[in-house]
Amino acid sequence: MKEILVLYYSHRGSVRALAEHVARGIHQVPGIAARVRTVPRVSTVCEAVEDDIPLSGPPYVETRDLDECIGLALGSPTRFGNMAAPMKYFLDGLAAEWVNGTLVGKPAAVFTSTASQHGGQESTLLSMMLPLLHHGMLIVGLPYTETALNRTHSGGTPYGASHVAGGDGNPQLTAEEVELAVAHGRRLAQVALKLADAA
Repeated sequence: MKEILVLYYSHRGSVRALAEHVARGIHQVPGIAARVRTVPRVSTVCEAVEDDIPLSGPPYVETRDLDECIGLALGSPTRFGNMAAPMKYFLDGLAAEWVNGTLVGKPAAVFTSTASQHGGQESTLLSMMLPLLHHGMLIVGLPYTETALNRTHSGGTPYGASHVAGGDGNPQLTAEEVELAVAHGRRLAQVALKLADAA
């Protein structure tokens, strides 16, 4: 079974909720499955601040997950218009994978959550694309043929699925946010399968 890596960092649960719906969309495509992984928190004092194995949720990502996947969905909350430090820390450690071309030619999608409506969702999604482009990945966005992009009054952008959590960090996605996250996962899986079959 071919797999797409759904890799995320979530602080209050919103990005995790998006990841679950992206994975659901991936599973809608026959012949492909989602491999869900996360990254540990980091600290400026001692870098890693988590146990080697998470107490709950998916396991931490390993570099072999990148090698074995045929595509990548990458999710992070927004921190001042950029991805959160734990995700950036993980990506910054992928020099060997960059040299070896581990991700070259594989499709990727990005998703995020913000506390406020204009909290930097699109700049965060764009910032997450940059290292993926350096790795030679092919970015898969959300086209406006997904009609929920025109209906949403909260999250959802052509750059990727998103969620507006509000100041209380509410992980409850709107109907449009769910629809777009599922559609994004499904589209990524369809593209990944076509590329893998053509190789």
